[in-house]
Formats: sequence, C-alpha cells, structure tokens
Amino acid sequence: MSNQQLYDQDFYAWANEQAGLLRAGRVSEADIEHIAEEIESMGKAEKRELASRLTVLLLHLLKWQYRPRRAGASWQATIRVQRRDLTVHMADNPSLKSMLSQAIDQAYGNAVIEAGADTGLPDATFPQSCPWSYEQMMDPDFWPESA
Repeated sequence: MSNQQLYDQDFYAWANEQAGLLRAGRVSEADIEHIAEEIESMGKAEKRELASRLTVLLLHLLKWQYRPRRAGASWQATIRVQRRDLTVHMADNPSLKSMLSQAIDQAYGNAVIEAGADTGLPDATFPQSCPWSYEQMMDPDFWPESA
C-alpha cells in the first residue's frame, strides 16, 4: 500500500510506519509532505489548547466578578485547575508566550459570549477588552472583586 493510501485509510498505521522509517534513518522512504503537515497540525493544536484553557479561566473569572453570590467551590476549583494546567502548558510550550496577547484577546471574546449566556447579563455588561493581565489571571491569590 502506498504512503498516500495508508495515510488516507489508516492514519495510526501510517504514523507508526513513518516513525519506524525515521528511526531507521530511511528518510528517503518517509512521507515527508504528510509528516510536515502533521507536525504543523500538532503545533496548531497546542495554540488552540492555550486559547481554550484561557477561555475557561476567563469565563470563570468573569462569572466570579459579575455573579459573586453564585461563586462557590466549583468555580474556584475550575479557576485553580485552569491556572495549574496553563502553567504546565506554557512550560511545555514556551514559544507560545509570543502568542499570548492574541490568544487572550480571542479567549476573552469567547469568554464574554459564554459569560453572557451563563449569567443572563448582556455582553455589554463586561469590559470590551480583557481587564486583567496574564500575570494577574494566573496569580493564585487573585480573585476579582464584585462589579
């Protein structure tokens, strides 16, 4: 079966075959184009995970600030877990730091939409741009005050 057929029909088998070829130094037999495509895709997935984790963190920080009476152990746990997971994710992918501002902007926009839906408050209730720095969001002692 050709590299293309295997790639299209059984990705897992293709990936294992390509890894074996690379480990054996048989680079000329490897499916370089698809390998490069998959590596790029993995990088994009790391960026998406950053934005996703930031969205969850920002959503709960917004809810904490704008619905303080409903803030409880569950929200606090979510905020703490996201902070921990973001710390690990950034340590594993330090080059994502250069994309942090863009990821925060994207995540904040999503968090506002979700916060509006979760709280019943209009989107205009929340600041237009993220009111907290990354350092503030990640500070274990930071809990937004009621709006």
